[in-house]
Amino acid sequence: MKRQTLYISTSIPYVNATPHLGFAQELVIADAMARHYRCRGFDVRFQTGSDENSLKNVRAAQDAGMPVPDWVASHAEQFRSLKGTLDLSFDDFIRTSSERRHAVGVETLWQRCMASGDLYRRYYRGLYCVGCEQFYEPGELVDGTCPEHLAPLETVEEENWFFRLSRYAGPLRNLVETDVLHVHPAKRKREVLDFIDQGLHDFSVSRSRERAHGWGIPVPGDPAQVLYVWFDALGNYVSALGYGSDDDSLFSRYWTRAARRIHVIGKGVVRFHAVYWPAMLLSARAPLPTGIRIHDYLTVDGIKIAKSEGNAIGPDDAVARHGTDAVRYYLLRHVRTTEDGDFSYARLAEAYRTELADGLGNLLSRTLGLIQPGMELPGRVRDPELSELASRLPRDIEDAVERFQLHQGLRAIWRLVDAANAFVSRRAPWKLAREGDEVGLQEVLDDLLTVLESLARELAVFLPATARRMQDVTRGARLGERPVCVLFPKD
Repeated sequence: MKRQTLYISTSIPYVNATPHLGFAQELVIADAMARHYRCRGFDVRFQTGSDENSLKNVRAAQDAGMPVPDWVASHAEQFRSLKGTLDLSFDDFIRTSSERRHAVGVETLWQRCMASGDLYRRYYRGLYCVGCEQFYEPGELVDGTCPEHLAPLETVEEENWFFRLSRYAGPLRNLVETDVLHVHPAKRKREVLDFIDQGLHDFSVSRSRERAHGWGIPVPGDPAQVLYVWFDALGNYVSALGYGSDDDSLFSRYWTRAARRIHVIGKGVVRFHAVYWPAMLLSARAPLPTGIRIHDYLTVDGIKIAKSEGNAIGPDDAVARHGTDAVRYYLLRHVRTTEDGDFSYARLAEAYRTELADGLGNLLSRTLGLIQPGMELPGRVRDPELSELASRLPRDIEDAVERFQLHQGLRAIWRLVDAANAFVSRRAPWKLAREGDEVGLQEVLDDLLTVLESLARELAVFLPATARRMQDVTRGARLGERPVCVLFPKD
């Protein structure tokens, strides 16, 4: 049977600063989804990268007194290195300023939009937020400031190329309304429909080379202009697959013929992904994404993580305290996927101690400590509650991923962890051992070992390193070994 093909991508972050936990959250969400579908037999391509051709990157390099190429290269590498820090499984990382495949892809996208008659030049004067890299209408402002950053905007006047977004209002509304382009959760779908219903305006898709300080991909046929960073950045989803190149086999496999094409993004960039990007693809006569999954923000003390706020906690710092899987666990369980969630080191430490070390870790060590070579452990769960929870666990996780509520998947796993720990307390296997009840002891340990094997299989999606260690030691226990494993050392 031919495997279904699935493309999953994250947004690509600006490299004007070092990575923070807010983007780490997006990465681990997308990674858990990719691992889930791979475990269920899908042919998955997981894509990420760095957004480098922006004015904010230029200004950050200037402030640091560094050449722009050196600045973006060093910061892009910090984002790429999160693969090891967070145990990510992405297949590709694209850099938009230095890779020819990207320039070829966005140039092709431009030329096809031009062929559709959707690009034209005109003079423009507007209010621009460099932080968002976008123009705002006066009615969108909050007390005269950017609604995202609450900062003053710049007045920009110049002649640019524009994209005829207004032409696509009807088709876009129909696609979103009917879920052909499935925007999820429902509250974000309503926002997109409201945005379309307010009237779509053509938007600028180029900047003068002078204002861009010479940084960016030149507009095909007009070298005095460079591509607007969002036209450039959105194109990464197809340029990474070889769109427009001589070898477009990946584009054919993972975009044109894919069963599903899913973008995982934050709520601050919804209009770009759910309105601008689909319109550009319609213009270029290319397939659209099938799903846009939108997470909310990670905050610190109720404030969105941002360099400007001085609260940008780095993934390396958090991992250094309690390890990769503890950070993944916190971001995937204690931050509800489609709601804002707050982070603190105190809450991370509490989750590590009570749920990981005392919960899962203690369950494993207590079980392994009582298994003796030669025990008969056929792999059955006799306890009705444990059996029911374990049997429905794959369905619970499937449902959680499909509904983009990944925290519910870990919640289902921990229902089984807690039930197994309660089972240990109730059956007291150490007492059975002292009393010489070998049959009763073996049945209890078989129940627990089988549950641990089930937990390891399902945890592979969320906590891959923990799952690998659990699989190794439970396999050894089945073979009559006496493995020792401390999953989460206590201080």
